[in-house]
Amino acid sequence: MSHFEPPINWADHEDIAQKLYERFGDDFNEGKIYRIRFTDLLEWILQIPGFEGTREQSTEGHLEMIQSAWVYEWRDGQPPTPKGE
Repeated sequence: MSHFEPPINWADHEDIAQKLYERFGDDFNEGKIYRIRFTDLLEWILQIPGFEGTREQSTEGHLEMIQSAWVYEWRDGQPPTPKGE
């Protein structure tokens, strides 16, 4: 984490999703992301450098939003499909 990056908290769904995509890349596709257990997702989030949220502050709603944002990050990282496919 650079000195210029602000801390990440639970409300920063897109930032968290980006960090998860940077860590895992294509190890998880859309279907796999939605099947990740919240207990695993929570642990991975707490390991993100610069993340200042706590386990006690996490909610199911936060985790669901992070999963959805992670799917969008994953989709953005996929090569475009040729027309007609």
